[in-house]
Amino acid sequence: MRPADLPLLAVPGKPTLRGDLLLTGLACPDPATNSYPGSLWKVGLDGVTTRWTHGEWDTDPVISPDGRWVAFLRKAGEAGRAQVHVMPTGGGDARKLTGLPLGAGAPVWAPDSRRIAFTARVPEPGRYGAPAAGGETVETDAEAPRRITRFDYRIDDIGFLGDRRQRLFVVDTSGDPGELEPLTDDRVDVADPAWTPDGETVLVVAQRDWGEAETEEIDIYAVPASGGEPVLAVRTAGGAEKPTAGEDGVIWYLGAEFEWPRLEARNPGLWSAVFRPGAGPAVPRRLTDAESVFCVATAGAPALSGDQLVVAVLNRGSVELRAVPRDAEAAPLGKLTLLAGERAAVRSFAVDGERIAAVVATPESAGDVVVFDGGAPRVLTDWSEPLRGKGIRPVEEIGATAPDGYPVHGWLVHPEGDGPHPVLLCVHGGPFAQYDWGLLDEAQVYASAGYAVVLANPRGSAGYGESHGRAIVHGFGTVDADDLLALLDATLTRPDLDSARVGVMGGSYGGFMTSWLAAHHGERFRAAWSERAVNAWDSMTGSSDIGWTFVDAYIGPDLQVQLDRSPLSHAGRVRIPFAVVHSEHDWRCPLEQAQRMFVALKRAGAPVEFLLFPGEGHELTRSGKPRHRIQRFDAVLGWWARHLS
Repeated sequence: MRPADLPLLAVPGKPTLRGDLLLTGLACPDPATNSYPGSLWKVGLDGVTTRWTHGEWDTDPVISPDGRWVAFLRKAGEAGRAQVHVMPTGGGDARKLTGLPLGAGAPVWAPDSRRIAFTARVPEPGRYGAPAAGGETVETDAEAPRRITRFDYRIDDIGFLGDRRQRLFVVDTSGDPGELEPLTDDRVDVADPAWTPDGETVLVVAQRDWGEAETEEIDIYAVPASGGEPVLAVRTAGGAEKPTAGEDGVIWYLGAEFEWPRLEARNPGLWSAVFRPGAGPAVPRRLTDAESVFCVATAGAPALSGDQLVVAVLNRGSVELRAVPRDAEAAPLGKLTLLAGERAAVRSFAVDGERIAAVVATPESAGDVVVFDGGAPRVLTDWSEPLRGKGIRPVEEIGATAPDGYPVHGWLVHPEGDGPHPVLLCVHGGPFAQYDWGLLDEAQVYASAGYAVVLANPRGSAGYGESHGRAIVHGFGTVDADDLLALLDATLTRPDLDSARVGVMGGSYGGFMTSWLAAHHGERFRAAWSERAVNAWDSMTGSSDIGWTFVDAYIGPDLQVQLDRSPLSHAGRVRIPFAVVHSEHDWRCPLEQAQRMFVALKRAGAPVEFLLFPGEGHELTRSGKPRHRIQRFDAVLGWWARHLS
């Protein structure tokens, strides 16, 4: 895979399944329009795929319970906002249901197949292009100043929150929807709407005490679908995402257990609660083990299939579908039936009775639709075939032992030829995240250019047990660095790798670790590429959208400790060529982190360069503008060509 092959990276969205009808969205990066156009595709159970819509940007399809309708999001034009549309499953024109100024979120059908719930951000008058109280339009740079009184006033990739709260809507598809009014107020953001089986109530997740407390504790609320005050349905043990409502008041959801404000590196699990209106909030019960089971909310809500619930679970680089009995009590991973995802990564899934459809990524695929219905799994699509035609480099699972005897797990992506090849040690972000078995475009681009790529999940990563993830709490740059270097050392014993030509690179936490290794183990590397990094914990506390919780939780509140654990404090020790790479609009690891590091390195006489991407946020490498992603690849390869030749 070369940088110019990025448009071939076809990524399916969440599937929707009803009977024999299976739909999903499919999008590809398009440098020509600098966007991610996509359509809905019908995936036949016989493996025949048909393009189902022809909009500029169609995504998030969901089939109505009666199987007659499909609701989805469509965006038109360069400045268009995603709006809810509906069309018959038998074909026909799509009908637009919403015209909200900031767009709408993914649709969720009511049991009656007539109403749809969704969330949408609603701007204050006179902001984000919305008319002011007098009806006039206010330009962005002429908006009134914002009065800020809370820590949690903004979030990366979205922006300010208090003046455009995310609110719940319900729209009736049977006639003219008219002027839509939100069902929730502007005190708090709500998310993840889910209908109760009687169609009378919509469950949402929202900040504790309906936003009164400055906390990351999340509870589940019941909102009357016809209007009325929200009611606290479940007082959780800390976090909540993706509620699903069953019969007899049962609510299942995903969430981590923690005591605020110590929420770092806690495994999200599957929970159950029984809500009785008028009886007060329900008390939840954890169905999965806290240590061994990490449930992945991004793959989908827990889905009932028979007497079991289907959830996605991280496990040593795999994202697996596992079945959890309804009556389970803190069941460990080994007691959960494996349904799919061994040595693969389930990106999303849908369940209809005993049949499951999932988007599954492998080392050779960014995601294909696979169906499981009692027999052997059937792969129905091959959307990564054009990319494989350009050359996908093989991935090998590897391991090592850290100095203290701890096992380290990772992968080696092999370049073509006999070598000896230069080596890149890549460090993921998070840190409570993981490299997985799915195709990673970055690793493929580097390996195709002739570099052996080492991908590690050191202590601090997710998917190896909660204690593995918590091993670096108040210990960044300790055993995590040991694990990375141990895996690198074990890999460099291979005769086809050149131990004299090694580079280190990473983003976010991986950028922190790159900066840290360059300062403390610089003799191991020829050069470093540190991207969207945390370099100074003291300023990160106030400048980052999550700094007010993250820094104290992971590093500690003591200023001297923060300075000691900051790569900026050790910039004078860096002697190798060093690339500081950042995005202008990054609010997670703000631009000042890069600026301070660049100045410190330059003052210290280090050979440093600063590469700054305009208009991008923290997610440049994953969802940034396609042209910038290609330009970044070109810059990365140019850097390593200069320093590892």
